[in-house]
Amino acid sequence: MKGIILAGGRATRLRPLTKITSKQLLPVYNKPMIYYPIQTLARAGIKDILIIVAPEYSGQFLNLLGSGNELGVNLSYEVQEEPRGLPDAFIVGENFIGKDDVALILGDNIFDHNFAESITSFKSGARIFAKQVPDPERSGVVEFDQNNKVTSIVEKPEHPKSDYAIVGFYIYDNRVVEYAKSLKPSARNELEIVDLHNKYLEKGELDVNIIEGMWEDAGTIDSLLRVNNLIAEKVKQGEQI
Repeated sequence: MKGIILAGGRATRLRPLTKITSKQLLPVYNKPMIYYPIQTLARAGIKDILIIVAPEYSGQFLNLLGSGNELGVNLSYEVQEEPRGLPDAFIVGENFIGKDDVALILGDNIFDHNFAESITSFKSGARIFAKQVPDPERSGVVEFDQNNKVTSIVEKPEHPKSDYAIVGFYIYDNRVVEYAKSLKPSARNELEIVDLHNKYLEKGELDVNIIEGMWEDAGTIDSLLRVNNLIAEKVKQGEQI
């Protein structure tokens, strides 16, 4: 299985911090943010990784990370000219994916969960991950049965059917490239990840794994501050993040 880190976009919610650099190059305690998704994939056994970046910051990523050898991974890069939604990662990364299955992680999502078992047990279809949260209406919400088969997904519902939010880590079989190409842009002119999931859901091929531990989306000033403090505390306690 190959891995993709989506680290494009303009990160306007973090201005002026992101006026001259990418959100994923900002510090999270003692490391650039991009180190965390790389380490999450490597810990799960995925060493061939594509980083999708915005054109104006591509040189900064290359200068920082190079081939990935220092981090024990093999890094490739692709430029996403404009942010077109999460499924665009599979269109941009088609040549990199080849005939393999693929895991996608969002560049601003930080975990201390080990996804290795979910990777090795994956056979086909699609697998998403969810965490129980107190405010599911702020995220995509997944409803599932006792066998962890997904029954519904709703993006930021006013009245959530469950308290499980979908996190920014996803696994797909190789059909994801063609499914992504078949999507139509939404009203906000982006390809929507929920539409991609529904392609698999319609076939009964979408399941969910529940994660424990830390999950943070560092995409706002408040969440960036919170995750810095969380990581600092964990490092001081001797935990490996």
